[in-house]
Amino acid sequence: MQTTTFTPSQLNRLVKNELEMSFPAIWLEGEISNLSRPASGHLYFSLKDDKAQISCTLFKGHQARITVTPENGMQVRVRGKLSIYEARGNYQLIANRMESVGAGELQLRFEKLKQQLQQEGLFAPESKQALPSKIQNIAVITSASGAVIRDIITVLERRWPLVSLRLYPVPVQGDAAAPAIVAALEACNRHNWAEAIILGRGGGSLEDLWAFNQEQVARAVFASNIPVVSAVGHEVDTVITDYVADLRAATPSAAAELLTPDQRQLKASLRQHEIKLHRAYISMLHANNQQLDSLEQRLQARHPLQHLGQQQTQLGSLTDRLKHAANRTLEDNRQRISGHKMRLFQASPTASIRQTEHRIQHWHNLFQRSMQQQLEQSQSALVNCVRTLQALNPLTTLERGYSVTRVKQSSEVLLDTSQIATGNLLMTKLASGEVESTVTAIYPQDHE
Repeated sequence: MQTTTFTPSQLNRLVKNELEMSFPAIWLEGEISNLSRPASGHLYFSLKDDKAQISCTLFKGHQARITVTPENGMQVRVRGKLSIYEARGNYQLIANRMESVGAGELQLRFEKLKQQLQQEGLFAPESKQALPSKIQNIAVITSASGAVIRDIITVLERRWPLVSLRLYPVPVQGDAAAPAIVAALEACNRHNWAEAIILGRGGGSLEDLWAFNQEQVARAVFASNIPVVSAVGHEVDTVITDYVADLRAATPSAAAELLTPDQRQLKASLRQHEIKLHRAYISMLHANNQQLDSLEQRLQARHPLQHLGQQQTQLGSLTDRLKHAANRTLEDNRQRISGHKMRLFQASPTASIRQTEHRIQHWHNLFQRSMQQQLEQSQSALVNCVRTLQALNPLTTLERGYSVTRVKQSSEVLLDTSQIATGNLLMTKLASGEVESTVTAIYPQDHE
């Protein structure tokens, strides 16, 4: 028995002939999706119900007979014949008439669920959770192989590379999508790792996005204890999760931008703080120099014998206050520097942080050296004053063999013989101790 062998083109031609003869003209009702209007002027679309879809073609020459404007989501009745596109073997309906039968079933289901959830309060502003001011961990619920996760990673690497990302991979289209999304939301809350959740996928038709219009997904988003950002489709696409989520982003990339700061702005702010700190150091050093100059002038203006002890005490007090102020300033600066280091660690790469630390340490060392120099100069000036006082001290004169004699009764320093009489008591101050004596004779200046 001989077996007939066909080529693909022969088989497609035979099937096409059989199909066109068996279905010369039929009416088909369904919802328009995947509508395309290429430059040729022909219309290409799919007619679908909730279980299947059929590709359709409406050639340019037949469009003058229809009175409706085809749109995605529109429910229509189409008349035509079944055929096969031989080059690919695709089964399709060649349409020649089209009639509108009302809004699409999916669109009606969308509006019905939207109205129901709105009446239950799932869209209420007061039920929305505020996003944390600082977000370190972000969970992303989307397809592992789609462009969404790559776009989010690109945005985060550019804006805030310190953030941590955890992907919860799910199908975003088809019957398995909705249960998987619900399970991922529950897992995010159970793990309690992230401060925010991005629920997203790329754009598509209403049917492609239908998983995000299902009631179980909407209620899981509403029940989440972690704020959820809905980033489904493009800016013009709207799904139920957009209304239930705590925040809606036009695209997944926009969601990543909403959740993270811009490291370039933080770096500029940190640079401004560094400049202010530098100026504060210079101003403080200038003020301390002026204060030390003033103290030195006041010390020199006072009599050395009378005020030496007071000045020593005051200088010690001022030195202690200056050291205390310097230590307090250094401690305050250390705390500010520590805060700057933390923000710098969070906002910039390690190399930039180390450079800033080196600059801050440089000014810190410069300040300490300047303070040490000022203290040494003040101590040197004090030593010079003490030496001057010692040179002027009358006790030093006594050590060279001189003495001071006073009348004991009046304590007057004896300068002339007219101040005393025979029998008076005198007190003579020597370099070490005093001598009491009695006047037994008085001699005039010219006595030999």
